[in-house]
Amino acid sequence: MMRVKYFILLLSILAIPGLHAQKTTRVNAIKANDYGVIYSLPKTSFEITLLVKKSTFQRGDFYPYAKGYLGLESPITENSVRYTLEEISVINKGIPDKNSSFMVEFRAKSYEPFVYLREDGAIVTVNAEPEPETAMEMVIPAGESSSVNPRRFLSQETLLAGSTAKQAELVARQIFDLRRSRTDILTGEAESMPPDGNAYKVVMDEIDMQEKALTELFAGSIESEYFITSYVVIPEDIDIKREVIARFSEKLGPVDADNLAGEPLYLSLRNKTPKVELQLSERDLKRLEDKFSQGLVYNIPGKGDLSIEFRNRQIKNMEVDVVQYGSQDVLTKKMFENMKKPIKILFYPELGAIKQIIQ
Repeated sequence: MMRVKYFILLLSILAIPGLHAQKTTRVNAIKANDYGVIYSLPKTSFEITLLVKKSTFQRGDFYPYAKGYLGLESPITENSVRYTLEEISVINKGIPDKNSSFMVEFRAKSYEPFVYLREDGAIVTVNAEPEPETAMEMVIPAGESSSVNPRRFLSQETLLAGSTAKQAELVARQIFDLRRSRTDILTGEAESMPPDGNAYKVVMDEIDMQEKALTELFAGSIESEYFITSYVVIPEDIDIKREVIARFSEKLGPVDADNLAGEPLYLSLRNKTPKVELQLSERDLKRLEDKFSQGLVYNIPGKGDLSIEFRNRQIKNMEVDVVQYGSQDVLTKKMFENMKKPIKILFYPELGAIKQIIQ
């Protein structure tokens, strides 16, 4: 049976998340550490983030009279909450690999070599200042809310009316009066026209606000808010075939993978990197071991096809770098012994791969 490691983490609600760059620390290769620096290479994980919209439907007090008084065909008749999946993002994040810690050694007294490491120990640069990392953020819409209480605009006659039907009739009449006032201002036929542009805007905004608030007593209101939920998937060196990473329900929103109240989100990951089987003699194995015992080991990530399906539709399909599908190589120790012009190396910290070598 295929084994897939994955962890579920709720990152944030009603906030703007991001892949924030980790702090880096400069470590000098000095006599106290035998001119060597211990570093780690990462393995690949995928952070899958769902942008979810929560819509709250609230019926109005006068919804039975919506069609009769205002001609509204489809007012909200029941209070309810509905969740919709708006967007999905996949971020390739490197996490420490406990099996990939190494030491890079420098020549004693040659120069002042140094290495920059992330907080988790992943190597960032050698003999070079780190480049600024750009945080990858999912933009969260602000949502909408009904902040105005429509009852503050009701007249005394409406409040004292003896029945709901009479109240609805009076409020409908008030709505039509507001519409008439707007039309009179627009056509210049109002008895008291706003004196300037600013006053005009204030008056029109107030009319619009009151009309909207009062109409919601018939049509109902919809409030919306957005939040994100993230899941982390750590692949092994084998393919993932339609693994259920989470489920989604219109009534409950995102739920755990084993909660059958939601519909499944399937993740698939296919290795595109040909696997090379080497038949090495004991002597060659010893040489390979010696090679990796000195110098600077780095990752050569493989390539994979990642896809996510929901409701029988592929909603994400992308080519990704996967450290677990790749291999490792090493820069020899001699490369770091030039006293006049020290070699500089920049890494992709999320992958442990070399970005640039400057000599």
